[in-house]
Amino acid sequence: MARPPAQESAGSSSSGSRSGPAPTPAFLSLILKTHNPRLPVPAASPLQAADGPSKQPLPLYLPPPAMPEVEEDLVPPENFAVVTTGVYRSGFPKKRNFRFMETLKLRTILTLVLEDYPDANLKWCQSQDVQFMQFGIPGNKEPFDNIPEDVITSALCAILDKRNHPLLIHCNKGKHRTGCLVGCIRRVQTWSLTSIFDEYRRFSNPKSRAVDQQFIDLFDLSLVWDEVVSPKGGGLENLPDWPMLRVPKSCIRAQGVKRLPAVKPQAKGAAVVDGDKPDPEGLVDGIS
Repeated sequence: MARPPAQESAGSSSSGSRSGPAPTPAFLSLILKTHNPRLPVPAASPLQAADGPSKQPLPLYLPPPAMPEVEEDLVPPENFAVVTTGVYRSGFPKKRNFRFMETLKLRTILTLVLEDYPDANLKWCQSQDVQFMQFGIPGNKEPFDNIPEDVITSALCAILDKRNHPLLIHCNKGKHRTGCLVGCIRRVQTWSLTSIFDEYRRFSNPKSRAVDQQFIDLFDLSLVWDEVVSPKGGGLENLPDWPMLRVPKSCIRAQGVKRLPAVKPQAKGAAVVDGDKPDPEGLVDGIS
């Protein structure tokens, strides 16, 4: 007696299902798709199909993505740091630092070393259209009067002219001579001596010098302001926008300024006229 056609069809389908290959698990399909054929395939795989050993080894891991090409490192000079807006400090720049220095978009390099500047550094300045200023100071060990006050005064006058910014100050190590000059900048910014000396010691450690700190403490800031308003100075109109930049009233009178521009509440810079003393002439404590 013949079987019904429906049962016969169902029987053949069931038989075909048992004899066909087992389906590949989804996670193995993903591994096979992402496998890099250039990488060696593992010799054996513990993963096997449900109905018997696999015919070929299967990769068991996903290779890491190729690393992107890394550009040449940007190496800052020794003891590099930001002093304030538009001013940096460091040790003596070397060739390996030039690429990093290009990112600063410098307008001026101010060196405190006495020796002749290296040709490679001068050529770099020329290629980057960076002006070079040299205010040579001898290594300030002993005695105290080895730190030339007039050189520090002229260097500060150049730093207080925002037309020279961005500017990099450096000596050999970026510690003592640079530390003295930065300490005087902090005095102009009305920092407390405690904060000034703490910053100096952070950079000069472990060879902090009492002579440097004494110089910073006793330095006469009036010499700087006299030079700022002199014909060779930048004038009050070119002062940088630094917080708490103190401008003596004598300098304002010397340039014939009756009133300083008022400072908006959001302004970055503020100049104080003669500290907390009363201002009978109605001068505004600030620069725009």
